[in-house]
Amino acid sequence: MDISVFFTWDNFIILLKGAGMSLGIASISVVCGILLGTLIALCKLSKVKALRVIGNVYVELIRGTPMLLQILFFFLGIPSLYYLITGSSLRMNIYLCGIIALSINSGAYMAELIRSSIQAIDKGQSEAGYTLGLSQKQIMRFIILPQALRRIIPPFVSEFITLIKDSSLLGTIGVIELLQSARNIGNAYYNFLIPLLMATVLYLCMTVSVSRIANHLEKRLLIHD
Repeated sequence: MDISVFFTWDNFIILLKGAGMSLGIASISVVCGILLGTLIALCKLSKVKALRVIGNVYVELIRGTPMLLQILFFFLGIPSLYYLITGSSLRMNIYLCGIIALSINSGAYMAELIRSSIQAIDKGQSEAGYTLGLSQKQIMRFIILPQALRRIIPPFVSEFITLIKDSSLLGTIGVIELLQSARNIGNAYYNFLIPLLMATVLYLCMTVSVSRIANHLEKRLLIHD
């Protein structure tokens, strides 16, 4: 087959839309993951035993099971559970389902990153805050968390890149992201090699660009330290 038939404007648009979907889902998921991860990290560091148990169970459960299983659980398991409880059907939006699954998965990994970053802050910082008359919540909000979040930029970028790639798993529930777009093009031509290579180039463009932007941001933060 003449490979030039793959390099059409329509095919590029299909792949670019898929890449945009992958990037958009990953962006929303990583932001939600940071918020959820911060909450879980604080639970794990809490003096309240119940909160520590909740945080530990969440992290172990999510990190100990495959992401694909988690995606399928939200897409297939939740509607089944809802039917058993209410007797009526529940139709899950595939995009919302994907974002929830990726966010919850990311939250478990971000929780460990944030927890370790918080514990790495010198205890003298907290003592100085108490000396100034700040409460524990104020110390955490204004002193500890800003420093901890700055330290996690490299692993945060790594997690973002992982989510961009793992968004390809959402094709199993019908989300038309980059890899699924390449598969659709391959199905149309009965040839998957060129579409998959094109998707590979786009994945590399996204991940390398994110890494470069993050490196630039990290250097700027170091300059202002």
